[in-house]
Amino acid sequence: MGKPYKLLALDMDGTLLNEKSEISDANERWIREAIDAGIAVCFATGRGYASALPFAQRLALTSPMVLVNGGEVWASPDRLHSRETMPAEDIVSLRDIALRYDTWYWGYSVDRVFNKNDWLEDPFSTEWLKFGFFTEDEAALAAVAADVLALPRPFETTNSHPNNLELNPLGVSKASGLRQVCAMLGCDMREVVACGDSLNDAAMIREAGLGVAMGNAQDAVKRIADAVTLTNEEDGVAHVIRTYLL
Repeated sequence: MGKPYKLLALDMDGTLLNEKSEISDANERWIREAIDAGIAVCFATGRGYASALPFAQRLALTSPMVLVNGGEVWASPDRLHSRETMPAEDIVSLRDIALRYDTWYWGYSVDRVFNKNDWLEDPFSTEWLKFGFFTEDEAALAAVAADVLALPRPFETTNSHPNNLELNPLGVSKASGLRQVCAMLGCDMREVVACGDSLNDAAMIREAGLGVAMGNAQDAVKRIADAVTLTNEEDGVAHVIRTYLL
């Protein structure tokens, strides 16, 4: 009797990709094996469309993609399904906090990523999906988190690295994106294997039928996962496919 899983949801950085931001030969081979066996493979990443697309093309994926931590769901690599935007006034408030504590910061618009070095003169001239802070100063990061919490509108707050903080509209997560993917594919979250390494993967790891933390995952992610695999440098995704899917 085959395994009950129909969808493999993969975070990219720290999960599918190695530290050189490459898909290893082993990961590519086993992803193709999974697809040949009828399993849908879906990116579920904090990356935006422009930086995720080349990897989807490399793997010849035609399946849905969950991007920007769930801010966008693509029905296929060439068709947008849904988009959850953030009010520009929130982006202004978040940037003010970044300036207050002198952190690196960035914002994902629907068109491109803006950061501290090339910020948009008029933030109201575009639509926004996500905002992020980065600092190696733990006290500053804690202060940023406290100030974000004090803003009038609450956010979905996660990270993609221990030294950063990522904000999406409340309720928007990789899990909310994957629920839409399941609806499109005619399966449910119990039939999903989800792999990740950071707090922005936690919601989908909790909700998936099998939530897998990478060997290099943050400890908080390992604690909530159903299983822990090898690291992203050890072809952990290939190991998951061999162990749980095929």
